[in-house]
Amino acid sequence: MKSSGIGGQAVMEGIMMRNGGKYSIAVRKPDQTIDIKIEEYKGILPGVKLIRLPFIRGIFNFADSLVVGMKTLEYSSNVALDETEEEEPGKFEQLLMRIFGEKLEKVMTAFIMCLSIVLAVGIFLLLPAWIGNLLNRVIKSRLLVNFLEGIIRILIFILYVWGISFMEEIRRTYMYHGAEHKCINCIEHGLPLTVENVAKSSKEHKRCGTSFMLIVMVISVLVFMLVDTKTVLMRFVSRILLIPVVAGISYEFLRLAGNSDNCVVNALSRPGLWLQGLTTKEPDEEMIQVGIAAVEAVFDWKAYQRAVFGTVFPEDVSQEEKPGESQTTESEIDEAPGAAAVPAGAGES
Repeated sequence: MKSSGIGGQAVMEGIMMRNGGKYSIAVRKPDQTIDIKIEEYKGILPGVKLIRLPFIRGIFNFADSLVVGMKTLEYSSNVALDETEEEEPGKFEQLLMRIFGEKLEKVMTAFIMCLSIVLAVGIFLLLPAWIGNLLNRVIKSRLLVNFLEGIIRILIFILYVWGISFMEEIRRTYMYHGAEHKCINCIEHGLPLTVENVAKSSKEHKRCGTSFMLIVMVISVLVFMLVDTKTVLMRFVSRILLIPVVAGISYEFLRLAGNSDNCVVNALSRPGLWLQGLTTKEPDEEMIQVGIAAVEAVFDWKAYQRAVFGTVFPEDVSQEEKPGESQTTESEIDEAPGAAAVPAGAGES
């Protein structure tokens, strides 16, 4: 199975799909219509070849996913809540508007993103490191302490993912997450992108951002075990400094898994697919329609299936090719830039 190169994430009452430097956001509005927005995003450092190198590209891809993820979440929340009417800003908002002016929206987005990163680092990185430092007092083996710290980190992550699934909005987001995966699986298995075919496709996918996060946790166990720290401050600093290393290695494995059917790679990917049982739920028909709209806004799935599977569609039989009209080839699919999750997306969320 050849990867389509598209990826995405679930947003509030909708789905974002990204194909190379372009992404779409499809959101179900309160009046039940689907709002579709298409944007371009070339990356934090567009045109810099260095960031395309293996292991380095994973770091910047992760950062790009955070930026796009925050933008799409903000937009989808405004559309889903139908925040179209002008409301009188409060005193605090008026103060911020006087300070930042037209840049207020960008400043708020950056602030929320930074706050999210700080909370994530604190909960999933520093908290387990602090617990590991406490274990140092009763366990003499630093190797064992580092291993236990990693296991605690994985357990905290799984409990967090499971715990928030009881919130109604998160549960619906997990359903949209399932619809996103189903759409991609439908395309990559050569099936026409219809509601019926999407509904019967799998809601698990190897390029998912959930799998990426679990891979990060597992690889961090192996990397952190090699670092010998004697104080809690050194432990904290080492964990933070090694984040790019862990992210780079994790991205390369996820990239390999998404483009390989090797039995060993599939076996190593299995835990991530199991965890997706928590972060993806079966979507309803309306959610699938949103997913299809998001895909078709940025990706020509018929051209992909013609090139990869040799699919012949009714319009191919009924109409002759126009002079000068080019056909998408399999080599073009190989060369087309893909999108990762994090997570979002990694690639996919």
